[in-house]
Amino acid sequence: MAESEMSVRSCRELWTILLGRSALREPAQIEAELDRHWERLQQGLGYYKAPSSSSAARVKENKDVAQPLKDFGLRISKLLNLDEFQSVQLLQCYLQEDYRGTRDSLKVVLKDERQSQALLLKIADYYYEERMCLLRCVILLLTYFQDQRHPYMDQYCSCVHKLDKDLVSNCQSQLENLFKAEAPTWETHGNLMTERRVSRWFVQCLREQSLLLEIIFLYHAYFEMSPSDLLNLTKMFKEQGFGLRQTNRHLIDKSMDALVNRIGYLSSLILVEGMDIDFLHKCALDDTKEDHEFAKASDIVKEMDQLLVTFGDIPHQGPVLMAWVLLRHTLKPGATSSLVINKISAASLQLDVFKYLSTMLKALELSGNNCTASTAKMCIYGLLAFTVTSFQVERLQTDNAGTQSLNLIDAACEVLSASTLAEDFWETKPNMGLGVILDLAVGMFPHMVRPLLQLLTALVSNKSTTKKVYNFLSRMSFYTQVYKHKPNDIISSDDETQWKRKTTKLLYPLGQCFGTGQTNLRMPPGVLGRVSFASEQGYVVRWNYSYSAWTLFTCEVEMLLLVVSTADVMAQCARVKPILDLIHKIISTDWNKSDSLLPLTSRIYMLLQRLTSIINPPVDVIASCVNCLSVLAARLPGKVWAHLHHIGFLPFAPSPLTNLSHAQKLKAGSYGNLLVHIEQPRGVYPVTIAFLRLITTLVKGQLGRTQNTGLIPCVLLVLKEMLPTYHKWRYSTYGVRERIGCLILELIHAILNLSPEGEEQGRSPNLVSLCIYCLANREAGQAVVNIMGVGVDTIDVVLAAQPSGCGSEGPGQILIQTVQLAFSITNNVIRLKPPSNTVSPLEQALTQHNGHGNNLIVVLAKYIYHKHDPALPRLAIQLLKRLATVAPMSIYACLGSDAAAIRDAFLTRLQSKTEDMRIKVMILEFLTVAVETQPGLIELFLNLEVKDGNEGSKEFLLGEWSCLHVVLDLIDSKQQGKYWCPPLLHRAALAFLLALWQDRRDSAISVLRKKERFWENLITPLFGTLTPPSEITEPCVLETCAFVMKIVGLEIYYVVSGSLEQTLKDGLQKFSNARRYDYWSQYVKSLVCHMAEKEDEGICYFPETQMLISAWRMLLILSTSHSDVMHLTEDSTKLKLFMDVLDATKAALTTSTSVSCLRLGSMMATLLLILLKQWRSVVAAAPDILSPLSLILESVLQADQQLMERTKAKLFSALISVLQIQGLDGGQTSQLPLLLQSVCETVKDEAQALMDSTRHLSQVGDAMEEEVSMETDSPQGPQKDQRDGVCVLALHLAKELCRTDEDGEHWVSVMRKVPVLSSVLGAMELSLRSKRNLYFTEAALHLLLTLARTPQGAAAVAGAGVIQTICLPLLSVYEASSDGTSQSFSRKSQDSACWPGVYRLCMSLMESLLKTLRYNFINEALDFVGVHQERILQCLNAVRTVQSLACLDEADHTVGFLLQLSSFCKEWQFHLPKLLRDVQVNLCYLCQTCTYLLHSKKMLHHYLQAKNGEPMPPGPLPRTQQPSQSVTKDVAAAAAAGGGGGGEREEAEQKALLAVQCSLLKILSKTLASLQHFTPDCCQILLDQCMDLAEYRTLFALSFTTSAFDPDVAPSFGTLLATINVALSMLSEMEKKKEPVSLSIVSLSSSEEIQALKSLLMFTMENCFYVLISQAVRCLKDPSILPRDKQRLKQELSSELSTLLSSLFRHFRRGSPSSPASGILPSTQPKPPTPGSKPSHEGQEPFIQLVQAFVRLVQR
Repeated sequence: MAESEMSVRSCRELWTILLGRSALREPAQIEAELDRHWERLQQGLGYYKAPSSSSAARVKENKDVAQPLKDFGLRISKLLNLDEFQSVQLLQCYLQEDYRGTRDSLKVVLKDERQSQALLLKIADYYYEERMCLLRCVILLLTYFQDQRHPYMDQYCSCVHKLDKDLVSNCQSQLENLFKAEAPTWETHGNLMTERRVSRWFVQCLREQSLLLEIIFLYHAYFEMSPSDLLNLTKMFKEQGFGLRQTNRHLIDKSMDALVNRIGYLSSLILVEGMDIDFLHKCALDDTKEDHEFAKASDIVKEMDQLLVTFGDIPHQGPVLMAWVLLRHTLKPGATSSLVINKISAASLQLDVFKYLSTMLKALELSGNNCTASTAKMCIYGLLAFTVTSFQVERLQTDNAGTQSLNLIDAACEVLSASTLAEDFWETKPNMGLGVILDLAVGMFPHMVRPLLQLLTALVSNKSTTKKVYNFLSRMSFYTQVYKHKPNDIISSDDETQWKRKTTKLLYPLGQCFGTGQTNLRMPPGVLGRVSFASEQGYVVRWNYSYSAWTLFTCEVEMLLLVVSTADVMAQCARVKPILDLIHKIISTDWNKSDSLLPLTSRIYMLLQRLTSIINPPVDVIASCVNCLSVLAARLPGKVWAHLHHIGFLPFAPSPLTNLSHAQKLKAGSYGNLLVHIEQPRGVYPVTIAFLRLITTLVKGQLGRTQNTGLIPCVLLVLKEMLPTYHKWRYSTYGVRERIGCLILELIHAILNLSPEGEEQGRSPNLVSLCIYCLANREAGQAVVNIMGVGVDTIDVVLAAQPSGCGSEGPGQILIQTVQLAFSITNNVIRLKPPSNTVSPLEQALTQHNGHGNNLIVVLAKYIYHKHDPALPRLAIQLLKRLATVAPMSIYACLGSDAAAIRDAFLTRLQSKTEDMRIKVMILEFLTVAVETQPGLIELFLNLEVKDGNEGSKEFLLGEWSCLHVVLDLIDSKQQGKYWCPPLLHRAALAFLLALWQDRRDSAISVLRKKERFWENLITPLFGTLTPPSEITEPCVLETCAFVMKIVGLEIYYVVSGSLEQTLKDGLQKFSNARRYDYWSQYVKSLVCHMAEKEDEGICYFPETQMLISAWRMLLILSTSHSDVMHLTEDSTKLKLFMDVLDATKAALTTSTSVSCLRLGSMMATLLLILLKQWRSVVAAAPDILSPLSLILESVLQADQQLMERTKAKLFSALISVLQIQGLDGGQTSQLPLLLQSVCETVKDEAQALMDSTRHLSQVGDAMEEEVSMETDSPQGPQKDQRDGVCVLALHLAKELCRTDEDGEHWVSVMRKVPVLSSVLGAMELSLRSKRNLYFTEAALHLLLTLARTPQGAAAVAGAGVIQTICLPLLSVYEASSDGTSQSFSRKSQDSACWPGVYRLCMSLMESLLKTLRYNFINEALDFVGVHQERILQCLNAVRTVQSLACLDEADHTVGFLLQLSSFCKEWQFHLPKLLRDVQVNLCYLCQTCTYLLHSKKMLHHYLQAKNGEPMPPGPLPRTQQPSQSVTKDVAAAAAAGGGGGGEREEAEQKALLAVQCSLLKILSKTLASLQHFTPDCCQILLDQCMDLAEYRTLFALSFTTSAFDPDVAPSFGTLLATINVALSMLSEMEKKKEPVSLSIVSLSSSEEIQALKSLLMFTMENCFYVLISQAVRCLKDPSILPRDKQRLKQELSSELSTLLSSLFRHFRRGSPSSPASGILPSTQPKPPTPGSKPSHEGQEPFIQLVQAFVRLVQR
């Protein structure tokens, strides 16, 4: 026996499939299921067999079932009296669907007697449910097999025809068996069959009888019953007493009465339906009575007569007797049958048949299949219609004629509530069918209002019937009145049967109170009336008077308003309530009639106000009023609200609520008083139910968004007074409490789903914030938690207790709906609750552990066991997902010992191929969240087992209960497209895998990587062809592809390329070979373009599009650094991808201005910028990029500025990159003016905004910001100063554009139109003064520097007042801080933004302006140097103590500025003589310092090490003791971090040393060039004998000692000679390519750098020789110097210079570079007499010839 024989589909699963609640939803799949199981359906309960020895043998022979399961199956067989084989099948189905433990726990349960007994009882309940589901399947087929609207009608129909009559015969036999079945006992069924279990068995027996009868009834509603079958059924039902004479009736208790009555109702209906009254009526009308079946079965008719005459007094027999009377009267109306007919008809009337029919239809409507109820109404409709047609109504009345008439009308109302029958009613003749009943009701109107209005209310079913009812009431022709005494104003006939009115009669006494203009009815004189009933008690007169009943209704309402304070109020309320119910039904069905009913609806408000103020208010009438207003509020919420607010019916606040602490000041209103004083004591709540519906309607209408403050008191009443306590109120009717709870939650749910756009922003609370606050912090939240804590067991009990097939209104369904609303509300509250540091009471209640371990988390998780409504477990899992995200707890710990069992239940539903897809998706989404937030839980679900490895390395395997088995199945490419793997589920599985990769779950990832075909299956979606963007129907496919891209990207990023799985490498190679990069690039572009074009049409898949673009962006960014792995190396492909990104960016940012498109554009702009930076070579060869970028920028600048802030920055950065890579071609210059104008306007606006922000911050103060914080973003404010901010990048772009436009052809005109310079300088001045906006200041200075390099630009900058902007405000940049320490010279890297860097840029700007403008700027330059002289002198001295690159850089800039200023010695001498002398002295000392540091390389190395953290003796200056990062430490640390050894560290230190040496050399060269201007011109001093020597000071002392590192030793001629020696030795080192320990220039520098260094050394030597010769001649000619000293000078110089010359000759023989005097460091001084122009050989270098000439001069 194969295992498949054991594996059968359970009846419950089959029922779920047929309902369309499973994954099998296609008609073909439903048809296949019916074909597979139709025989089971036909057999009905006969499918379950009794035990047999052959079946026991089959079980015993089966080798595929474990022995413990076989043994337990035999115990089940004995308890349930069920076939052994089916018992084992039942056990397996139970374990699969309902068992709440693990497979391991099952072994323990089967061995333990007590636990196994409990399991037996649960399986017994499961078995009962299976039997019920089998019958429900048949009922489902019979319900819809002829319903054209049902999607599976054809499949159901073919199956019903297969079942044929065998179905009914089987049901009849099973019904008899159930009726006659003896109750089980412990002797026959084992000791578990206790009294309680016997009672449970009997309830099941009654339910099955009810379902079987329902099947028979529904079957015969479509297929006729033969007379013999009717006779047999009649005999059987009579024997059973229509369910009252049960074999086991001693077991019936009060709780079973509803089931017993239902059996009687269905039995009665079956017999009535079997007589086919509809066909009988048709035969009577057509006079073809002989066609009826019973016309040919006289024997059976006689037998039926005898049978029915002997019927007793059971109420269920009444309809049967009446139907038989009709049958006998119609077919054989002769005298012989009249006695039988009279006897039977009298019996039926005595049984009060009309009241019974009304009761029966109401009961069927409340508890049962809607189709059964509607079929019953059709059956009774035929019966009633034929009855009142065949017999006069008077003959149908017994002693109590009035009551019988009302019962008849009640029954007709119940029948006509079926919409199709209401339409049929209006098509019949007035004197036929139920039209007779309508005429009966009209005859009582308006003396009795209720009968007619009750009937007409039932007849309102759609717009056409509404119109007919309205017109009918508008044209009334009879007016019935009852008089106790004969009035005086009438004339009567002789026989008193007709009256005639003499005078006009006001029918309502309203005039006296309300005035003459009041609505009323006037009966004119001459109207005739027929007296239909006259006696001593009074007269019933029917006047022939035409009027509109709507006017009469208005008068009735006015009468109620008149008598509201009198004793007549209750009687008048009884007349008005049917009017209100009719109005409610009419405007609910057809809103267009509301205008016509305005006279009535407008009076409801006054009615409500008056009725609520009396001592004993009629709550039913008030509820009817509120129900009418609820319908009106759906269309006119503002109007209804205003009126209700005016009359004070609703709760209100005397003053506006500003916060929730004032809630105690609320007034309850009329409704609140009604609730407390009337409804709660009585236990009836019609007004409360109507009130909740009204408020929900108002919230859902526009009122919830526009005037939600007014609704706050109402909602507060619900949240504070109703929700926490409604379950404790007194209730007189079962089910009302559950209905009120559901309505309260519906109201809260509607509030929480209000769109946020409509919510009022401000301090006063709105509805949403009120709900969130109360639910999170008050008792209302605990009430919602209690509702969620009902649990799956309680719901199952309620569902099991309700009658079969209760529609959406059964107690079980209402409970499920309430719990679902509680889930949704809690989820929304947690989602919308504002973030807080404290845990709210709601969150505590959700996550707390109670003493018994049964916390809410376990309750929520156990909803996975619920099978009736798939939405319930889905919403529970959704809430668990939310809690897993936000709650600080471990769900795994909360689950405790139930964790494994719940895991198994989750995975069982996830693995099931028939399970509802939405539950499976939600489970995967929950696990996806748990990957990141719930490590314990996800380990439980991953269920990884460690494989024993020989070498101790851990290797993991998938456990039996691992969720990865299901996930791998779902991503299998062979499974895609099948019904159990729809796209949404595939997407959810990939989202889970992505979460594993993002969270780096290496154990799970390692298992997945090694799974066969994993990578192949994973990347399969990337090879598919997606539908064009315009035709997308399943947007989740976009997310699927996005997740795959992200997983692949993360794998490439985290795993070393050599360690990637070969299958992934092959997949990536295939991806490249198949040109998928081109495909996806094109698709993403088309997707963005489509989104941009169709945005206005409401494209709804923006999140999915955004996800795909984000993933594609990540892949492309990865490809820039992993191109070899990703096989994206072809420049043509890269160019195509880049241009697609550019086109997509352009489409997104220029086509639409919607927020979503602009976000997409921002994402694409980021990718564009990154590709621009990384693919420079590709971009350089690309076509024109500047033009589209300019268009994009123009569009973005016009969009929402706040939204586009980051996008603008990206575009500016991209434009900068394009200008740097491509430059401006000739054809692109036309873009320049527009681009410049856009950028300049942006700069102007941003600078102005920055000024406003800075002023604001300066006013309010910024205590939180550190005084010297220059590394962080700008201070908080509306306008931020950021390195990559719009303003900074716009300045840089403006700089690039001005640099491109060298001749100023465009920028000059643009800057004349746009006052950008004044704005920038104004903002910069403010920034310098307040020492804020560092990045802006730097960028602005760079722009000014670029402009200052051209004469036009320099003039514009100077003319704009740059010196006023910079000169004095710059002082605040470097002034001392509050603790007295200087902020002047830090060891910060000069690359990072800092205020000293700003100072250096200002110095460069001054240098550039002076160099360009010359004498036009000299006064400003002297002002600048005068203001900052202290800093300048400090800087020149600082080189000796601080050798950081930042300090050296400042010295370099300072000396550069002084070099330019030294050309104007006379002006300097005139304005600042003392400063000039100080500068000259300090420059000489600086020359000495640089020479020493360059000469003593080891000492320099020691200084650099010691001043960056290594031990060093305390120095004289405290500021040098506090170094920060210098370049040495930076580079060395980087090398160490890289894992390098000592060699790498040494190399890093050598590079740092070389950088410092280069800086020192630059400073030295510029210093000497400056000194050249302070010493006499060589030619002039040598040739001009009349030269005034006093004009030039002696700069160097007459000494020839070696240069010393001591400030007390004055610079001397020895310093200059040492400088030349140092330069020469460095040149020689480079020429010989030596690598000393201290320096290896050749190995550390490129050839270009070495050549530049050589030129710099030559330039230094030239200037040094020049200064030396000039100063020497100055001394020789100075009469104040002693001859002895002059002689010594000649000797020393002759000796030293001869030695130097010989060294130089040797060097030049090897070849040397020319002097860079006009190249690297161009100066404005006149060229020296022997400028170096090109390399020359010994004796040919001009400056050497000058030195030789000087040597010859001194030797003479």
